[in-house]
Amino acid sequence: MRTSSSLLRAFRPQVQERLYDFYDELRSTDELFWDRHLDAWVATGHAVVSDAAGNPGLSSVRYPDIAAVSEELRPLARVLSRQMLYNDAPDHARLRALISRAFTARAVATLRARIAEAVDRIITHTAPTGRMDIVADLARPLPLTIICDLLDVPQQDRPALAAWSEPIAEAIGNSRLDADGNRSASQSMTHLLTYLRELLTRHDTPPAPHTLRALVTAQAQNTDQDLDELLANCALLLIAGHETTTHFIGNATLALLRHPHAADQLRRRRDLMPAAVEELLRYDAPVQLMLRRARQDMNLAGRTIAQGQAVLLVCGAANRDPAVFPDPHVLDFERSGGRHMAFGHGPHFCLGAALARLEGAIALEALLTRLPGLRLDGSSPQWQRSLNFRGLTRLDVAFTPVSDDQSQPQAGATGRGGGGGAARAVVR
Repeated sequence: MRTSSSLLRAFRPQVQERLYDFYDELRSTDELFWDRHLDAWVATGHAVVSDAAGNPGLSSVRYPDIAAVSEELRPLARVLSRQMLYNDAPDHARLRALISRAFTARAVATLRARIAEAVDRIITHTAPTGRMDIVADLARPLPLTIICDLLDVPQQDRPALAAWSEPIAEAIGNSRLDADGNRSASQSMTHLLTYLRELLTRHDTPPAPHTLRALVTAQAQNTDQDLDELLANCALLLIAGHETTTHFIGNATLALLRHPHAADQLRRRRDLMPAAVEELLRYDAPVQLMLRRARQDMNLAGRTIAQGQAVLLVCGAANRDPAVFPDPHVLDFERSGGRHMAFGHGPHFCLGAALARLEGAIALEALLTRLPGLRLDGSSPQWQRSLNFRGLTRLDVAFTPVSDDQSQPQAGATGRGGGGGAARAVVR
């Protein structure tokens, strides 16, 4: 169906605040429609999004013709084209296998103590002040610390990596950057790859055991192509591994502060934390969009998709589809039923999903249990301007100042608890 509606309206600040109402409007028009402003099909229904995400007739290749990309963006496009996220079978499976061992359940479990230590240090530092910016003080530094630990990045180099990743993430999440924005993203990727090449091939200091650097160093072959692929995918992990988790922690914190009874329930019943993490991911996912492109003329949800046409899978809209999630705008930690699309679906299901869940759970539990009277503070939260990523640029909170001794983790805080009923609130 062709309609005058356009996903581009999501760029507007006033729409970002009511994004899921906007998605409802799009879905009510049609679950799959042609967006003439984006020159792409837009899918908003859970059934069509989940079907398309694993459909072999749709390609994940973002730049099928590098020569057609603007000169400023071309260097970045070449690197993205080597990343697993933008490859199809069989290359996708081969690239994913290069580094998947670093993200097995056992490997992620070994990071629990390191994540808890990093969260403890942040909370202990901020607890006496009575105020913090969740994004700058917790949501951004925590996942960056963990992914840099995985890559064995020295402490003094981490600010530079964070600075390089920001314009790259902006370019990935925004297809309408100007020439300066595209140039900045390409230059940042060049700096990042140069750094990673030096880090992963240096011999003066051996890699720390059980790090991604150790794994990559062991797997790297003697050909430039293999190393280039490894570097491109390490860059992907660095950017995706902290940008998306940053957004998840910020979005989840905001949702809990807007639903104080839900936050109280988690304080009483820490056994609900795994389910709460899944519901918070569904409720306001950090990644809103996946891009696919038709390999050949095909049928999707009764529509004829022409070869080469783009299909934008709006995961955020699928996660609020009432056909799968009754009362979709309700935050319900005891919800049963459908599977959310926050980490994608099919072969491209997020490699770092288990790590993101663990970081989010540890961070949220610390906020809820160690900062009494936690509440929103200051002006309305501000969303970054992106179709792909859903994240806050700042989230100011206040709480009752506590001393270092008072802010220490509570004994027995292992995610177990009792009491409490279902948390349900309607706030869109």
